[in-house]
Amino acid sequence: MKKRIAIASGTAALLAGLGVYISHRVIYMPKKDEEMILKREIEANRFNIDDYSALPKEEVWVPSPFGYNIKSVFVKPYQHNKFVIFSHGVTENKNNSIKYMNLFIKKGFNAVLYDHRRHGESGGKTTSYGHFEKHDLKAVVDTLITREGEDVFFGIHGESMGAATLLLYAGSLEDRADFYIADCPFSDFGEQLAYRMKAGIKMPAKWLLPLANASLKIRQGFTLKDISPISVIKNIKKPVLFIHSEKDDFILPSMTKELYEKKQGEKELFMAINGAHAQSYNENPEKYEEVIDGFLERFVFRKEPIQ
Repeated sequence: MKKRIAIASGTAALLAGLGVYISHRVIYMPKKDEEMILKREIEANRFNIDDYSALPKEEVWVPSPFGYNIKSVFVKPYQHNKFVIFSHGVTENKNNSIKYMNLFIKKGFNAVLYDHRRHGESGGKTTSYGHFEKHDLKAVVDTLITREGEDVFFGIHGESMGAATLLLYAGSLEDRADFYIADCPFSDFGEQLAYRMKAGIKMPAKWLLPLANASLKIRQGFTLKDISPISVIKNIKKPVLFIHSEKDDFILPSMTKELYEKKQGEKELFMAINGAHAQSYNENPEKYEEVIDGFLERFVFRKEPIQ
């Protein structure tokens, strides 16, 4: 009997340890070096320091509902209240959004850049892949409205986790933006984690996901089911442009296709021919801009022309 109890106790401890290990890897995913991100974007000619420095802008600390501050930059070269908010991917920071910002400034929009929790200059100790981040995005939106007025016209562009975050924000909190651009989002984080466990670390997701789920609930107060854009996509009524690369093997393009199919109302889908994960713009810049131009003409400018 004692031997059985010892075996059972040892097994339970092992399983609990595995759950903690997996959840730890999730919420503390290693971030890219900030200097490396800046150097990468400059060397690729996606970030011109002189051009960026010349833009009229203001650094704004946005209070998160979770008790830390979110670093944002309000860029306003135009005197109207038409904006795009940019939501970067996991391990990146707001400097990775500047290439997208440049596209929209050229089209007459002002911009809001910001760092997700635990990224860049923002506070926050863990990453939740959209669960807490969606509330931080709402805080950024609220700040934009407070500064620019209730009649502010704005879109949200997100990449990877940032795309999932904007879909969770629009689908479960408020469909407040006038349009959305979701570049390479996952449709369900539980499915994404299972895929990465199988492809990347060769671990049996069927047995380990419940352990990770339980650990996340205890440690962070949410479960994998809480991070599922596909479950709330039906609530988004505003236009959405979905973007993904056909060659993405980190977040499978089928996830974006599923989101596109389930989204009701105005929507478009662009599947880039070239590029790995989050590289649709970098590898297809002219086509990327062409697709955005068409989307804006069909769903945005006809409603609220830029003046």
